[in-house]
Amino acid sequence: MDTPVRSKDADGREILDSVVIRFAGDSGDGMQLAGMQFTQTTAVAGNDLATFPDFPAEIRAPAGTLPGVSAFQLRFSSFDIHTPGDAPDVLVAMNPAALKVHLPELRKDGILLLNTASFSALDLKKAKYEKDPRTDGTLSGWRVIEVDLEKRTLEALANSKLDNRGKERCKNMYALGILYWMFHRDMAPTEKAIAAKFAKKADLVEANLVAMRAGYAYAETTEVFQTAYRVPPAPM
Repeated sequence: MDTPVRSKDADGREILDSVVIRFAGDSGDGMQLAGMQFTQTTAVAGNDLATFPDFPAEIRAPAGTLPGVSAFQLRFSSFDIHTPGDAPDVLVAMNPAALKVHLPELRKDGILLLNTASFSALDLKKAKYEKDPRTDGTLSGWRVIEVDLEKRTLEALANSKLDNRGKERCKNMYALGILYWMFHRDMAPTEKAIAAKFAKKADLVEANLVAMRAGYAYAETTEVFQTAYRVPPAPM
């Protein structure tokens, strides 16, 4: 993280002063929504924060290509801040293109949450990778957490009335649930916000919330997530 660990709380979470998180994926992956929900939840928690949405061009590039990558960065802290930070401590990369564009800026020894659902030969070609970066040493030096977010989301939404495409679009909420566990965020503000945003689409509300809670539970019960963090509120 961009500040050293100060101590641990009673539950064993590492206490940090400041964290920079960047969500990155295709323009249809819901990175702006995930970023804004994390931001709102963090504001409710009392942290000082700054954000930087990074939108792709209005003329949408082909899915999986470098020009089509959308990102959202936020920095939250236990002290007064004025910028969204530079190098992220945590990068959520939803596909190879997002990885290609943003990995060079991820802080060394930072956390990479990598969606492994889109790593076919064609996906890699679109992102200008000659080899799979997961196997050629490209990711050495970072703490890599590989999760097939699409598969996990479809499993969580097995009973949803949405079609598979609609279910897969909830993978951003599954990733958000993972981060909520990692950084000790309350899901309640997001539950209220999603219910209000999709008030006329009950099936969509339910699917997004089920996906988010499933991501939280997955992080809580999977051994790969061995460390959780807490950033105390900033003084008013």
